[in-house]
Amino acid sequence: MSTFDHPAIAKVAAALAEAGLPHAAEGIRILPADARTAAQAAEALGVEVGAIANSLVFRATFADGDRPLLALTSGAHRANVATLAGLAGASAVGKADPAFVKEHTGQVIGGVAPVGHPAKLTTLVDTALAAHEVVWAAAGHAKAVFPTTHAELLALTGGRAGALAGARENPHP
Repeated sequence: MSTFDHPAIAKVAAALAEAGLPHAAEGIRILPADARTAAQAAEALGVEVGAIANSLVFRATFADGDRPLLALTSGAHRANVATLAGLAGASAVGKADPAFVKEHTGQVIGGVAPVGHPAKLTTLVDTALAAHEVVWAAAGHAKAVFPTTHAELLALTGGRAGALAGARENPHP
């Protein structure tokens, strides 16, 4: 698979270039095997698991109804749903099923990128990612990743920074 053969990867590359980050678009890597977990991605890239930005889509309940919430977490820990709800201003946050994720991102679980979605998502970006000079995020497919930084993730997504792990961790992978 070349970088632009897959429509979701091409959409992510275009979104990165449009955001003024052509280096990120040009840095998209196609891994030899699916990397559906942070540990798999870190092993394939030869980096610490904490340098992997997990893109987790949750179903968040707001006063006007349920909406997707994208949490970009460090691969070194799991997001705490109570923490996510508090930071996002949601009354509840729960696991999203694959159909909900695909509907709101145009991408499948295991390859959800921070960008390239049909509409902008409410996004939280883990402050733990700032500890890494280079952070790797999914690029629209389970085999595709791109290099970025914590600051770029905030700028790309219009997200809010926060410590997304808490004392009671959620079993969301």
